[in-house]
Amino acid sequence: ALIPASLRVSWMSSRLSAPFRTSIKKSTAMPRGPKKHLKRLHAPKHWMLDKMSGVWAPRPSAGPHKLRECLPLVILLRNRLKYALTKKEVTSILMQRLIRVDSKVRTDPGFPAGFMDVVKIERTNEHFRLLYDTKGRFTIHRITPEEASYKLAKVKKVALGPKGIPFVTTHDGRTIRYPHPDVRVHDIVKLDIATGSFKEFVKFEVGNLAMTTGGRNLGRVGVIYNREKHDGSHDVIYMRDEKGHTWTTLIENVFILGKGNQSLVSLPKDRGVKLSVLEEREKILRKLQQ
Repeated sequence: ALIPASLRVSWMSSRLSAPFRTSIKKSTAMPRGPKKHLKRLHAPKHWMLDKMSGVWAPRPSAGPHKLRECLPLVILLRNRLKYALTKKEVTSILMQRLIRVDSKVRTDPGFPAGFMDVVKIERTNEHFRLLYDTKGRFTIHRITPEEASYKLAKVKKVALGPKGIPFVTTHDGRTIRYPHPDVRVHDIVKLDIATGSFKEFVKFEVGNLAMTTGGRNLGRVGVIYNREKHDGSHDVIYMRDEKGHTWTTLIENVFILGKGNQSLVSLPKDRGVKLSVLEEREKILRKLQQ
């Protein structure tokens, strides 16, 4: 006779000896608590960690940016800026309270810095902004102290809180109460880092300059020339860079940089223009000939 599916497992476990029953029970147990480790081969590729320097990679702490969309301070100071050789040296620098992210002192080596964050080094009076290059990697863009006083934040949500107080949430985890009534999702606000408030914002409109922050075109900068609406799904955005190259992406991957062709923040030297394989080859050959 056929055994019902609901009784099959219990019947098999009753036929096994006690050690086998406990092994079956343990294999189905769920993990407890948050993960605390990260294998080096599973780390995000844009961290550019070599795979022969050990088994483990620094796991970012919980913070304003996602694990695979951030750059921990230990990677920033040790691997990119070369201010330290080991994680222990990074910890020594941080515990002297010399590193500020968005004007706040950070002492956690795993703190996740992300897109548009401003990093200040007190001792050297250097300021950097985290942006993407056209290969999808974080570029540590040096900026002036005047530009380091503000950042751009994308509006992710507009809602009413308790007692009918309006608020918006941004891509870097901020909650701003009493925003301008014209601010909508996908707009960007120009935040004063010291106070956390904003007086200027730019609407998500055709004709504005934007950067792609996700997908295959990550890091490309161009002007929006068409918005294809899909009710109940994702809108498709058509973009064109200053060389005339065009591409499409989803609306969630578009981050407005400024009104018209003018960017509110300075851009890296390539200005978000992605070169083809042949153009990259010609560029390298010209550099070698010089």
